[in-house]
Amino acid sequence: MKPASLHRRILFPLLLCGGLLFALLFWYFSPFFSPGENRRFSAYVEERFHSEVTSSAITLHYTLADPASRGIAPGTASFGTVSIPDRTSYDALLQSVETTLTSFHRNRLSAENQITLDLLLYELNCEKMPGSTSLLAEPLGPSLGIQAQLPILLAEYPFRTQQDIADYLHLLQDLPRYFSDLIALEQEKSRQGVFQNDLAVDGIIRQCSAFLADADTPESHLLHTVFQNKLQASSLFSEAERNLCLQTHEKLLISCVFPAYRSLSDALSSLRGKGTQNAGGLSRQEGGLSYYAYLLRSRVGVDASPEELTRLLTQQLADQCAEMQIILDQNPSLSLSEQALVLPFSTPEEMLADLQNAVSEDFPVLSGIAYEVKTVDDSLKDFLSPAFYLTPPADVNSPNSIYLNPADEMTGIELYSTLAHEGFPGHLYQTVSFSRSDPLLIRHLYAPSGYVEGWATYVESYACRYAARNLDANTQALCRLWYLNRSVHLILCSLLDLGIHSQGWLLADASAFLAQFGITDASAAASLYQYILETPANYLKYCVGSLSFSQLLSEVQKQEGDSFSLIGFHEKLLRLGPLPFPLVEKYL
Repeated sequence: MKPASLHRRILFPLLLCGGLLFALLFWYFSPFFSPGENRRFSAYVEERFHSEVTSSAITLHYTLADPASRGIAPGTASFGTVSIPDRTSYDALLQSVETTLTSFHRNRLSAENQITLDLLLYELNCEKMPGSTSLLAEPLGPSLGIQAQLPILLAEYPFRTQQDIADYLHLLQDLPRYFSDLIALEQEKSRQGVFQNDLAVDGIIRQCSAFLADADTPESHLLHTVFQNKLQASSLFSEAERNLCLQTHEKLLISCVFPAYRSLSDALSSLRGKGTQNAGGLSRQEGGLSYYAYLLRSRVGVDASPEELTRLLTQQLADQCAEMQIILDQNPSLSLSEQALVLPFSTPEEMLADLQNAVSEDFPVLSGIAYEVKTVDDSLKDFLSPAFYLTPPADVNSPNSIYLNPADEMTGIELYSTLAHEGFPGHLYQTVSFSRSDPLLIRHLYAPSGYVEGWATYVESYACRYAARNLDANTQALCRLWYLNRSVHLILCSLLDLGIHSQGWLLADASAFLAQFGITDASAAASLYQYILETPANYLKYCVGSLSFSQLLSEVQKQEGDSFSLIGFHEKLLRLGPLPFPLVEKYL
């Protein structure tokens, strides 16, 4: 998924606990007696995977198609819990986990287990950072908040068995309790002086209102329409059973789902005006810089400081602007505004087929990949991004579905590049490639966004070359210019993120920065400023992640010289799978 859009991530977040469950205490008190170090480690990660994947029914259902095959028995489906961990207790938990992890003899483990151990230690060290339990973490928000994700996650909830449908209905019943926990958290954030600003609150309230627009006619609500369509397409029930499910679903919408969204909207309305984040980013909040450092390390997956990242991105910006100027000097007639960059493809399927064939020039060949392009249902188009790849369960690796939102009406090079990001050689290709290496299931729960989104952004440069490879030189130059223009905008947004959250830039500072690059639309600047306030470090996942891959490419190319193989380089990256970049560099 592209930045500034709804969150593609399927795994439901364990809020404010950084992904480590208190159930892990079990491992501190339960020593293993397995004769082999690898078997001991495998048993640990398997039980840890069980503990974490069952933290919510959403996480479990989107990660495993057949939980029973992994020894996970059906339970009462819920959204999990929202909690504010006590730092002292949390540190004690982390210490117990560290004791267990450091008890393994690393040099006695297989190569795969060594990578997994290093990954878990990296995640542990992230959670030991002061900002990991910060109240500045915000589960709600107009763009990436839980209330925005839920309609998507519920609508796309696959029905493979009758138990799946029962779990889905239990989730609807659990929603008032879950939203009550979220409301309590927001009230505590208000008391602590870290509640979000009024623009963010107004955005969430508008979103809740849009979700409730059809509440008076529940039979036409988007969730009910999608539920009905899925039931009709399913052979799990008789006609009478389907009707009973529909009646139950409608009652739960009326008694649980709609009241939960109204309660959330009302509670946020009562807190409106009590936010303190109107005056700038995280650096202006107590503990904000620590929390931002935590985001850079845990979400973006880099060890660099904000100052180092600013220097790096500033140089990249200068390099790409210089390349754009060279292209324009050599082709003075080029103008992005005068040409639509129409490509010789009639459908998204044709574009994906072309991409799947073209990637063999630079990436390992993956045969036998089944996928489907789907159109977002009209009832969901206002809640979804222009395009997204729905990650399949890790135990079956299918179906592979790319969704396109008709509301966005993408065409030409923009659609081609987006399909590369979501499909080949982006998310779909990377996911299938890694899954075919049969990694430990816990690796699917620790996929740093910097690697995942960075990879999909990194490969867009290849896609633009593929799109123009059979066209005239003028169009090839225009495709490159289009890509560079797109990349420059992403860098500018990332530099804004760093300025706002690490240097305390106000709107006037952000506007002055954008004006240096000819962006003088006041409303656009204000909108972008607000988005970055709400989603710290989000742009960096895409931009810094992509740049990290490019840097690794340059370093390996320099080291290997004439023996360098681009396909071999990409094959190593894909085989390693999603990791923080210090570990990618270590094992590459």
